[in-house]
Amino acid sequence: MAIDAATVRKVARLARIAEPEERVEALAQELNGIMQWIEQLAEVDTDGVEPMTSVVAQALPLRADVVTDGGDAAVVTKNAPKSVDGFFVVPKVVE
Repeated sequence: MAIDAATVRKVARLARIAEPEERVEALAQELNGIMQWIEQLAEVDTDGVEPMTSVVAQALPLRADVVTDGGDAAVVTKNAPKSVDGFFVVPKVVE
C-alpha cells in the first residue's frame, strides 16, 4: 500500500494536524517506510506460536479470596499529610 501526498494531506486534515506543505512529501516517504516494515512483519511465519503477554512465562500470584472488613480508614490515612473524614486531601490540579 503506497501512501502519497494526497493521503497524507487527508489524514492530517482528519486528525486536525497542521502540516506544512513542504513537509508533506517527506512525511509520505516516512509513512511508506513504516508500511514496508509492517508488510515485512506480516511475512513472519507464526503458525504454532502461542500468543503471549510477556517474553517471560510466569504465573500470576493469586491471593486467597477471603472476605475482610475492608480496612480501617484511620489506619490508612494516619501518615497522610492531610485528611478529612477518612479521605486524603490533595491540592487542586484542575481549574
